[in-house]
Amino acid sequence: MTDPDPSAVLTTVRRHLVDEWGTEPQEASVTFLGAPPIRVLRFVDVETRVVRYVTLGCSSEPMGDPSALVPDPTAPRAELCIVLRDGVDGLVKALAVLAAAPSVEGLVFAEGALIDLGEPLWPGAAFTAVILRAPEISDVELGGDAAPVRVFRAVPVTHTEAAWVRLKGAGELEDAWAEAGVDVTDPGRPAVNPGRVG
Repeated sequence: MTDPDPSAVLTTVRRHLVDEWGTEPQEASVTFLGAPPIRVLRFVDVETRVVRYVTLGCSSEPMGDPSALVPDPTAPRAELCIVLRDGVDGLVKALAVLAAAPSVEGLVFAEGALIDLGEPLWPGAAFTAVILRAPEISDVELGGDAAPVRVFRAVPVTHTEAAWVRLKGAGELEDAWAEAGVDVTDPGRPAVNPGRVG
């Protein structure tokens, strides 16, 4: 049982993303001490004005105990995708920090998880955390024993919404968004207090 080559994994993931969204992305890179660099790809849909920011680097290694001498090649792999209408400036570093959490903190991404940065995701943003939702696109198959790469949708949430998720879970917040007609791709949307919805 062998772990796939990290560069080959990232090449496969990038090809899959380009195939899914049909365009070559803009690209930036962020490097952290003691962790592999995280690239952030920016895919722009001109017709819908939707911008997708997708990490590339988290999936180079399986998630799990970062201190393990030999990573489990069958452990899950993931990347993150934030979808915003018209896009924003200054999101790259925060998204890269979120994506580095598995290699730095041993975090394992899963649907419904809350990842709190504790500071604005971009300058002037009301959002300080994300919750992970089901991917928009199919998983990236790597072959062999390696787990496929899941590209989780990371939805920005405010401090108030993050507190609610800790109390009640992500499902309650998503229900509140649906009831209030919230567009989670709007970077200027107001916070929702699920306790006051309905």
